[in-house]
Amino acid sequence: MTTPDPAQSPNAATRAKAALKRDPWDLPDVSGLVVGVLGGTGDQGRGLAYRFARAGQKVIIGSRAVERAQTAADELGLGIEGAANADCARRSDVVIVAVPWEGHAKTLEALREDLAGKLVIDCVNPLGFDRKGAYALKPEEGSAAQQAAALLPDSRVTAAFHHLSAVLLQDPGTEQIDTDVMVLGEARADTDLVQALAARIPGMRGVYAGRLRNAHQVESLVANLISANIRYKAHAGLRITDV
Repeated sequence: MTTPDPAQSPNAATRAKAALKRDPWDLPDVSGLVVGVLGGTGDQGRGLAYRFARAGQKVIIGSRAVERAQTAADELGLGIEGAANADCARRSDVVIVAVPWEGHAKTLEALREDLAGKLVIDCVNPLGFDRKGAYALKPEEGSAAQQAAALLPDSRVTAAFHHLSAVLLQDPGTEQIDTDVMVLGEARADTDLVQALAARIPGMRGVYAGRLRNAHQVESLVANLISANIRYKAHAGLRITDV
């Protein structure tokens, strides 16, 4: 029996150092991935489905009612398909969760098996609204993304696409969306994939922003953007400088 040469068997620390030396903008090719959008009949979901399909991705819209999903898909065109949520989850390589916060936990609990092994991108913002405007809610798990990770132990959960204007996403006259997307997750291979997907949309860039424990402040920032949009009658996004 041959004893492995330690010099040829890099340990975890060596692999970690090698990963740090990688060019952070050397991202994988994601053009062949099928993108599913749960909640694809809502404004944010429709907008993301439209943009990814327009960029050349195969897109499936999911809804609790397959008829609603198919109607939305037919209206958007671009080869988008409509399906029931479970079918959308099973047939997709990457699944974006864009459901209302109120139905977030219930939807994911029902799809735990269908989402097993999938890369899940949670873009849900837990918000409340009163006479003073929008304000952030803090889920028991810490954030919507962390709730998703707790409910989907066999999925690879990431968080991204929180700060995008649904109006701009759905506007056919808007050729590019000049904004950065903050991407959070536990594994670099997964966050690299999400960054690469963001880069498929003209004008958009995905920027790594930490692990899921940092998702709450990213989700909460939407309340500030809503306030800015109301005051300035705008569709505000984010740009991160010096990266």
